[in-house]
Amino acid sequence: MTGRERFVCALHRKPADATPVWFMRQAGRFLPEYRALRERYDFLTSCHEPDLIVEITLQPLKRLDVDAAIVFSDILLPLEYMGVKFDIVENRGPVIESPIRTPEDVEKIHSFNPAEQMNFLGEALKHLRQELGDEKALLGFTGAPFTLASYLIEGGHSRDHALTKKFMYQNPQAWEKLMKKLTDVISKYVEFQATCGVDAVQIFDSWAGFLAPDDYEEFVKPYMEKIFSHSPVPTINFSTGTGGYIETIASSGGDVIGVDWRIRLNDAWQRVGPDKGIQGNLDPAAMLAEKRTLEARVKRILHQANGRPGHIFNLGHGILPTTPVENAQFVVELVHQLTSGK
Repeated sequence: MTGRERFVCALHRKPADATPVWFMRQAGRFLPEYRALRERYDFLTSCHEPDLIVEITLQPLKRLDVDAAIVFSDILLPLEYMGVKFDIVENRGPVIESPIRTPEDVEKIHSFNPAEQMNFLGEALKHLRQELGDEKALLGFTGAPFTLASYLIEGGHSRDHALTKKFMYQNPQAWEKLMKKLTDVISKYVEFQATCGVDAVQIFDSWAGFLAPDDYEEFVKPYMEKIFSHSPVPTINFSTGTGGYIETIASSGGDVIGVDWRIRLNDAWQRVGPDKGIQGNLDPAAMLAEKRTLEARVKRILHQANGRPGHIFNLGHGILPTTPVENAQFVVELVHQLTSGK
């Protein structure tokens, strides 16, 4: 099988010749060639230039025999076309120029058509699809409504998401309006990426783990359900810190459920149910260990998966910038070797 065939089989929970593997943030700072590019181009410029998007997306495939490429972009990029000004500050992350603080601020956020205003990404995706052919899968992605709303309200990263929750509790009608606007754009964004040739789209709800299960049910789940139900391509529902209510996450949609290292993979799969695939769930920090330790942890996860169709091997979150390239290569080769023929 090619990597693309292997990956697509996992999306549909069908047997493959080996377990597919890729790494979140594989096109990024752990590669010296990426760091060299960043010395010449700032982050947002790299996200807007089709040639740079293609080059950065393909960089890890020249080093690693991963089964899928994920397009180089950022989850905040669509906000730029919704009337939101922001910057990505080195060693700090996203900074929103005018965070949402009142219900009136929500009115300033507007919808847009990604196919018209983000044609640079479409150009890059079509080029990547042609470049990858049937050898490797191509993944698109987007931020989830709650995670994007959190950035909009907090103004950037947050340790407790207190401002987001306060707005959610005190202004439920404005919260609903904001989530509807974000859901509309995200649904269009997913459809746009599908028309450009991606095999699947990962929905990043990175901050869902800060929510109580009941709050997720009330304030987030209805919007996630709409996005997943309208996707024309298979989807991966990714979140972190949600092991305590992984069943609820899974019930919101997605063909594959991403799980982090805070829950055993076999426990997660049992709770998620047989009609979902599972992606994960090596601790990114394990990639910093010596190979003997790393090998033991990879084997543990594969043992928990037990060769079951629908497993995509990945980290529980993004690969760390200090990860040795040879360790990433080792993990990819080991996963393919240990699962070959199962």
